[in-house]
Amino acid sequence: MGCPEALGQDCEKDEKPYHRVYLRAYCIDRFEVTTGDYEACGKAGKCRPTPNGEECSLGRKDRRRHPINCINWDRAEAYCRWKGKRLPTEAEWEKAARGNDDRIYPWGNTPPTCEYAVFPEQKEETGCGKKRTWEVGSKPRGASPYGLMDMAGNVLEWVADWYNPLYYYKSPPQDPPGPVIGSLRILRGGDWRHGSPHTLRVFDRNPIIGAFWYYNWGFRCAQDPR
Repeated sequence: MGCPEALGQDCEKDEKPYHRVYLRAYCIDRFEVTTGDYEACGKAGKCRPTPNGEECSLGRKDRRRHPINCINWDRAEAYCRWKGKRLPTEAEWEKAARGNDDRIYPWGNTPPTCEYAVFPEQKEETGCGKKRTWEVGSKPRGASPYGLMDMAGNVLEWVADWYNPLYYYKSPPQDPPGPVIGSLRILRGGDWRHGSPHTLRVFDRNPIIGAFWYYNWGFRCAQDPR
C-alpha cells in the first residue's frame, strides 16, 4: 500500500511509506453506484436527494447508468447502509484497485488515455471530450486485476476512513481501519473533470471535508462476506 519507493519524487508525502498490508476477505462492488441505484434508495425513503446542479446526474433520465455524483460522505454512507453494505476502507479500496503488485494504475503501468479511463486526456477535453461522466463500465480496458471498473476516472470515490497524512507510519499491518478521529475524509480514484495521470494513480489520496459535495465525487460500496 502506498507509493512504490522506485517512483521517488513522484510520491506525495502522505503516500509514504510504502508498506505491506494484510486484509481479510471482503466483497466490493464491481461498479460505482449509479444514479438509478441511488434513485431507488430515495424512493424507499432512505436517501436524501443530491444537489440539483447543471452537471449533477440525479433526475436526468439519460444518466441513470452514470455514476451518482454531487454527493457528500454522509449520503454515500447512508446508501451503503441501506443496501446492507458499507463504504470500503482506504486499504480495501486500494487493494481492489491495484491487486498485490507495484502497478501505478488499475490496468498496469501504461500511462492513462481515454482507452482506459474517463478523464481529461487533453486540455479542456473533460470526460474524454463529453464534458461529463460516462456510463459505469464504459472503459473495460481499464479494469483492475479483480475486474472492478472505473477505479481510475469517471468519479472520485469516498472511502470510510478519516484522513491523517502520517497514518501510514503507524498503520497496523492487519486490516487498517484508518484514524479514529479526524476533520477530513478521503476520496480515491481520479475523475472526469480534473483527473490527471498523477491523480489517477491507485495510491493517490484526496482529503476533503466530508460534508462537501462536487460534480466529480461518487462512491461504491463494500461488504463483509456472508
